[in-house]
Amino acid sequence: MFGAALLLSVLPMVILLSALASHHIDDDIAQHLGANGQGSKVIEGLFRTTAATFNLGILIGLLLALAGTLATARSVQVIYERTFDHPPSKGWRNVLRCFVWVAGVAGIFIADAAIARAVRNDAGPVLFGLTNLAYLFVFFWWSVHFLLSGREPWRRTWRVALATAVMWIGLGVFASFYFSSTIVSDSKTYGTIGVVFTLVTWFIAMGAVLTLGAVVGALWENRQPRRSED
Repeated sequence: MFGAALLLSVLPMVILLSALASHHIDDDIAQHLGANGQGSKVIEGLFRTTAATFNLGILIGLLLALAGTLATARSVQVIYERTFDHPPSKGWRNVLRCFVWVAGVAGIFIADAAIARAVRNDAGPVLFGLTNLAYLFVFFWWSVHFLLSGREPWRRTWRVALATAVMWIGLGVFASFYFSSTIVSDSKTYGTIGVVFTLVTWFIAMGAVLTLGAVVGALWENRQPRRSED
C-alpha cells in the first residue's frame, strides 16, 4: 500500500512540480536508484516532459496529489504510533503536522541530491556513506519525534532513527547493484511499463525499510535495561 501511494500520489506531484519549475526529475530518480548510464537513459525516456503552464487542470492534479501525499505521510505516522503503542493522532493540527513532514522530506531529497553531487566525486565511498548516514539519522530521528507529537522522548527514539538510516543506506547500495540492470531488462522486455514495475519495487522497498527500521529500533530500545527511578 505504501508503494502504491508513492506511485499514485507522490510521484505525480513531484513530476508536476518539476515540470512547472522546468526541472528534470529523471536525473534525481536515476541518482537515488543508483542507475548506471544505460539505466539513466531509460529513466530519462520515461520522464520526457516539457515546461508546463499553470492552469486549472494542473491545480486539480496538484491538489489530488497533495491529498495522496499527506495520506502517505499519515501512513508513516501510523507505523511509528503502532511501534510505540500510541493512540492515533487526529484533527487538523495533525494534518498540518503531516504537511510539514512532507516539506521536510522534500528538503532532505533536495539536500541529498546536492550532497551527492558535491561529495561523490571528491570523497571516497566510506566518507560519502558516513555523510549520508549522518544526515539521514538526524532526519529520521526528527521524523519519529515530530510525527509522534513529542509523545516519545528523544532518548527513546534514536535507535529507531539509526536502524532506519542504516537500512536506508543498505537499500541504496542494493539499488546500485540491482535496479540498474533491472530497469534495462524490464524496459527491453515490457517497454515503458517495465520501468514502472521497477519503480514500484523501489517504493515498496522504501516502505519495508521504514517499517523494519521502526520495529528493529523499538526492539533494540525495549531490550535496554531500565534505569531505576528514585
